Amino acid sequence: MTARHATVRLGAGVVRGRRLDGHLSFRGIPYAAAPVGDRRWRPPAPVEPWSGVRDATEPGNPPPQAAQAFDGTASLDEDCLTLDVTAPETPGTPTTPGTGRPVVVWLHGGGGTSGNASTHDRHRLAVTGDVVVVAPNARLGVLGCFGYPGLAGSGSFGLLDQQAALRWVRREIGRFGGDPANVTLVGSSYGALLVAAHLVSPGSAGLFHRAVLQSPFGVLGPTPAHTLIPGVPALPTRWTPSAELERLGVATAVEHGWVERGGDPATALARLRRVPVADLLPASAAFTRPAFGGPALPESPATALPGGRFHRVPVVVGTTSDEARFYVSLFADLAGDPVTAGDLPRLLAEAFGDAADEVAARYPLDRFPTPGLAWARICTDRAWARPAWDLGRALAEHTDTWFYEFADPDAPPPVPVPGFPAGAQHAAELAYQFDLPGGPPLSPAQRELGDRVNRYWAAFAARGEPSGGEPSGGEPSGGEPSGGEPSGDGLPAWPRFEHVQSLAPDRIGGTDYAAGHHLDFWARMP
Repeated sequence: MTARHATVRLGAGVVRGRRLDGHLSFRGIPYAAAPVGDRRWRPPAPVEPWSGVRDATEPGNPPPQAAQAFDGTASLDEDCLTLDVTAPETPGTPTTPGTGRPVVVWLHGGGGTSGNASTHDRHRLAVTGDVVVVAPNARLGVLGCFGYPGLAGSGSFGLLDQQAALRWVRREIGRFGGDPANVTLVGSSYGALLVAAHLVSPGSAGLFHRAVLQSPFGVLGPTPAHTLIPGVPALPTRWTPSAELERLGVATAVEHGWVERGGDPATALARLRRVPVADLLPASAAFTRPAFGGPALPESPATALPGGRFHRVPVVVGTTSDEARFYVSLFADLAGDPVTAGDLPRLLAEAFGDAADEVAARYPLDRFPTPGLAWARICTDRAWARPAWDLGRALAEHTDTWFYEFADPDAPPPVPVPGFPAGAQHAAELAYQFDLPGGPPLSPAQRELGDRVNRYWAAFAARGEPSGGEPSGGEPSGGEPSGGEPSGDGLPAWPRFEHVQSLAPDRIGGTDYAAGHHLDFWARMP
């Protein structure tokens, strides 16, 4: 690509990005002060102005994290509260609310302990969809969801960071040609969990106007043992009561020798803020569940969303058709401990108790090429399809909701595992929506599918309806419309919930999601 410089004057100073073929790219723009030193485990503070022209051609620091099998990113630098902006090439003149392009704010996945804003090149979404894309970094793991007695904001620092990024969008995005009055919040995996939190959080009110949750996990309820990752015990819903989190914080700090049991909380917090990041990170996996019961999240989304106590914005929810193959292939086969026929009775018994035999009968082993694929299908249906469907149904009771399934059986895997058929596993759709560094090549048909997905998301961002027509705003419709007829913008029509739009290279249209994932069966299972 041919690159030239582009500058934009923001409230805190001037940034210099790049003008590439057809789009503008600004990276590593600070939206809040660095949460270092005494600012560790405090709500984000206003960004400090700078003089001169700040370079915005290189990514900002990833949030502190250790490298993972699925993501080699590693960082110890807490100065991470930056964001990237990708926009179609356009004069950088301020706009007023109601004018300018739709804005998409993208929240990355990574399980709450890994990932960063700069992993994906989002220019295809920006250019194909004619939208401005913003991707923020926020604190993760032990720095984002840590709790301790007397610590204001316990368990919500990552959420508060994202709210600060959304407020930055409201102030500044017009200078990139975006409309601050038309913001769509999109999250994948853990990012989708945080979108659910924003739907409930009072501090997010008015900061976004539509929401997309790609492969949300554990939003409404617990997850049986082994059904996320073989060997991992049963998981509670992905929200933590504040008091419980504070007890966990104390136990963790004492166990690691960061503080002494029974010490003064203020003194303990001062000591904790001096613990080296490298010493904190081993505890990150224990701190990925946002806390509720405080100002940032007064109520658990697990109860607030079904009760209709959330910001009433149009919502898109969906999954991939083979979600769990990612986890079974990566954490069982690639780890050298594949699921065998001899393992299945134990896995079933520990996951489903007295219902184990009934689950085994519904998923007979002789219908699957390998025991690992059989277990992956059970986990996909129970840990992903059923909870996502329940979430979609809960939202549809109160707001316009659309549901999809990404269903390319030949999708290239995020992490290839020899001998394990990838299918449309967790996060497979991201390579269709974005350019990934070192990512797999797509066929022309797959590339076209990616463009169509991006056009759906852009149409939703523009009008609150993913396939053209007038902006939504009426009562949700029920039933199972047939779908499939082209809309005004050339995309196959996508009716609202309970219709499910299957997204595959050879076909886009309605599918019987409930039958395909045995949802009637799972509705009465643990």
